[in-house]
Amino acid sequence: MSKQPAAKKTTAKPAAPSQPAGFTDRRTLRANARKSIEDGAITPTYSADRKTVIKLLNEALATEWVCVLRYYRHYYMAKGMLADAVKAEFLEHAQQEQAHAGMLAERIVQLGGEPDLNPDTLTDRSHAEYKEGGNLRDMVRENLIAERIAIDSYREMINFIGDKDTTTKRILEHILAQEEDHADDFADMLDGWIGE
Repeated sequence: MSKQPAAKKTTAKPAAPSQPAGFTDRRTLRANARKSIEDGAITPTYSADRKTVIKLLNEALATEWVCVLRYYRHYYMAKGMLADAVKAEFLEHAQQEQAHAGMLAERIVQLGGEPDLNPDTLTDRSHAEYKEGGNLRDMVRENLIAERIAIDSYREMINFIGDKDTTTKRILEHILAQEEDHADDFADMLDGWIGE
């Protein structure tokens, strides 16, 4: 009786789990990633109107820089009995608005655009105005008005973008939350104002 060779054990590869509805399979994801790599972070699944988003972000960028400049002017020009406390707010807000401008500029570049920092057209493109204010109370009031303008313009941008560009939406939501805090700070100041 001859011995028959033992049958080779074959280990079957486990079947790849199927993707839930709405998900792209790995092979397609990998192939798509190799296309148009010069677009960087912008892949075929980006569904927002990129040119419009960049235009909106550049308008927001102009607004932030106008606010930075106004806050710094108010910081340096503030005088009177309440000046020290109010100056600290102006400086803090100027620095936060400048950080907002940086976030917006970086996102514009990620989307394949160019941040428009042309000083000749900055105030024309800004939603907020550059109002100097005649005294400390006027400065606080003008900054409150500018923050209210920013709040409404950021809400409109967030609603327009929706879920088509979640990264930009998150950036705008972060900025909006800080603009609301700024407005609350200035409203509180005006509410308890004593003097001029």
